[in-house]
Amino acid sequence: MAIFKELGLRAEIIKSLDDLGFKEPTPIQEKAIPFILGSRKDLIALAQTGTGKTAAFSLPILNQIKEGEKVLQVIVICPTRELCLQISEDIKKFTKYLKDISVTAVYGGERIDFQIKSLKRGTNIVVGTPGRLNDLIRRKVLKLDSIKWLVLDEADEMLDMGFKDDLDLILKETPKEKQSLLFSATMSKSVHAIASKYMGEAHEISVGERNIGAEKVDHEYYVVQERDRFEALKRVLDNLPQVYGILFCRTRRETQDVAEKLKQANYNAEAIHGEVSQNMRTKIMNRFKQKQIKLLVATDVAARGIDVSDLSHVINYNLPDHKEVYTHRSGRTGRAQKSGISISIISPKESRRIRELENIIGKKFELRKIPTEQEIFKKQVDSFIKEVEEVNIENIGNDDHFSEIVDKLKKIKKEDLIKHFIAHKFRYFLNSQKSNFDLNAEAKVFKETKDDKNNVNLKINFGKNYGFDVKSLLSLINSNRNLKGIDIGRINLMNEYSIFSVDKICADEVIEVLQGTNFRGKTISISKSFENINYRQGNRKNRSNRGYRRSSGFKSKRRYSGSSKF
Repeated sequence: MAIFKELGLRAEIIKSLDDLGFKEPTPIQEKAIPFILGSRKDLIALAQTGTGKTAAFSLPILNQIKEGEKVLQVIVICPTRELCLQISEDIKKFTKYLKDISVTAVYGGERIDFQIKSLKRGTNIVVGTPGRLNDLIRRKVLKLDSIKWLVLDEADEMLDMGFKDDLDLILKETPKEKQSLLFSATMSKSVHAIASKYMGEAHEISVGERNIGAEKVDHEYYVVQERDRFEALKRVLDNLPQVYGILFCRTRRETQDVAEKLKQANYNAEAIHGEVSQNMRTKIMNRFKQKQIKLLVATDVAARGIDVSDLSHVINYNLPDHKEVYTHRSGRTGRAQKSGISISIISPKESRRIRELENIIGKKFELRKIPTEQEIFKKQVDSFIKEVEEVNIENIGNDDHFSEIVDKLKKIKKEDLIKHFIAHKFRYFLNSQKSNFDLNAEAKVFKETKDDKNNVNLKINFGKNYGFDVKSLLSLINSNRNLKGIDIGRINLMNEYSIFSVDKICADEVIEVLQGTNFRGKTISISKSFENINYRQGNRKNRSNRGYRRSSGFKSKRRYSGSSKF
């Protein structure tokens, strides 16, 4: 492992890193910093959230920036207000021993006139969210013609949040002569499109597998009936006395409903979602970071940009609609060399999705049982006893008042005294009418065929709306001599895309050969997919799963199975 001093950074920057306690770079920093220092070529850097990407792009830029000039040289675009503030604060810390380098953060939810004044005074680095940056450009306050570095941080999240139009407008205002640095956790189709449109021939670096989960995160799941989901959540929380984490829900309404029910049941929780005002969101986040709030109930969009390094748990009240989002959620715990747990509450019919997530992150999920009330009570008491043992008692016991307390309690037997304290501490828990009904449900078992084990699903950006059918797919495969004759399994034709399965041995070759080529005048985008192939489209009965046989490559000799409606 290298150290920062070996990466070619200036002594002033090394000194600021020493003050911050940074000694060894993370893998993404070790790869990105030397490249940015030594090349003006564009860069695409793929790494999970929480891997130190801010330092990876800001340190080499600060190493080269011109000091003492009130000219805008760097623009950093990020998805959320929280991330914007975090990046700008980090950069300010890195510039501690550099002369006259100013950083300005611009974001929605705050008065724009204050941000305009700061820009008019002159600044070297602007960190901003797409909407506010676009607004400042329209007002002709922010001019980007002098920038030398453009950074897109968390590019996949920005595009997922619907900022594509804003990004297009901003990027059109930037000069051609600049270095573009795109940092993302995943290389989705939309990220690839942005990179192709606005970046030159970019160098690409990747740290770990693109979909791999955090190494120090354990994954657990509980199976319950849909009607018992909230009751199961309460028992899970009761069994985690020291929980400090984020509870993810699918929608704003569900987030608010769950948070209100938890608060009514005396759980220390608050909700953040798109309808929470910026002022209230700031107050909630400040309290959460100070651990005055132990559980943050949030939608995926509202939680983006939140950077808290010591979360103990991430809880999925519902699994996300898109499997890639799971890695974003679970990656919010297990940071900064600490361990974490990702918990999912699922219904029996969702059991197969757990298997798919295991394939994505490369880890097994542990099936846990919803605890009984007796188990929860024991866990709560054990946690309380541990807290009591750790209390500092050095400053108590020497005054007359304490002696009076001892005399008053002497008449109570030791065992009875302990019972009194336990009963008082847990009176709400003991007096509440909680059901001890077994909430655990049986996971639905899915039989995996031989083909399922040996095949990989591929997703291609052609569907029924484009006139794409089985014959089109066979024609595409057989028209390339490198792919002619490969086995094709099940096929699903959707409106905007299609999914088909091929043997694992052939999957990478199919992607490599077809990616970026043209078919009927349209560029092909193809990638591995963890989406299920639905064998029942419409109301017609499915065909048998016979699969395609290897042949001489002629379409007429191939057989297919899967859905009967195409």
